[in-house]
Amino acid sequence: MGRSCGIHGEWLGDNRWVSTEHYFTAEPSTGADQHTVEFTVAGRAFALRAAGGVFSAGRLDPGTAVLLRKAPLPTDGVLLDLGCGYGPIAAVLAATAPRATVYAVDVNNRALDLVRANGAALKVTDRLVAATPDEVPEGVRFDQIWSNPPIRIGKPALHDLLLRWLPRLTPDGTATLVVGRHLGADSLQRWLREQGYRCDRLGSAKGFRVLRVEPAD
Repeated sequence: MGRSCGIHGEWLGDNRWVSTEHYFTAEPSTGADQHTVEFTVAGRAFALRAAGGVFSAGRLDPGTAVLLRKAPLPTDGVLLDLGCGYGPIAAVLAATAPRATVYAVDVNNRALDLVRANGAALKVTDRLVAATPDEVPEGVRFDQIWSNPPIRIGKPALHDLLLRWLPRLTPDGTATLVVGRHLGADSLQRWLREQGYRCDRLGSAKGFRVLRVEPAD
């Protein structure tokens, strides 16, 4: 089956193709062939387990790479990786912020299993909570939200997603989002301001905007 058949995915090289057709679903039907994604953040090397049916399973997504390079990493707090996939953001946060508790949230159960496996390999399972949205206790509030949000679910669903989680920031909390310019980063920034949030551009690179979102006074 080739690229022309409507399957979404990416080439890994060596004639390997990873389908991302089902990464928005709870139980992806795509094969779960596993492999390792390697990258470096803040001078630390990571080698994380990934698999088909999970977002950007073939490599560190370019937007995520920009986010982790442009945004200052925290050292503590209650943190949320929203739409975590196999957990590159959550893994970096848990590994570099030893006093933090990190929630990694996704609807994809295969992704959450990978997050747990990667957390175990990094020895941060006591501070890394992999959960579906409904499994996060209502009373939990976040000092920081980090996300490469799923833009391709469409504007209404994306807006609903953000309006569910941004109100759970602490009064001094911040959300850091990375969005492709061609996927509507500037319009999303305007929309967030219309919802009453402060939203400024923290940086940009390779066609991506990094947005910093804060509750209004």
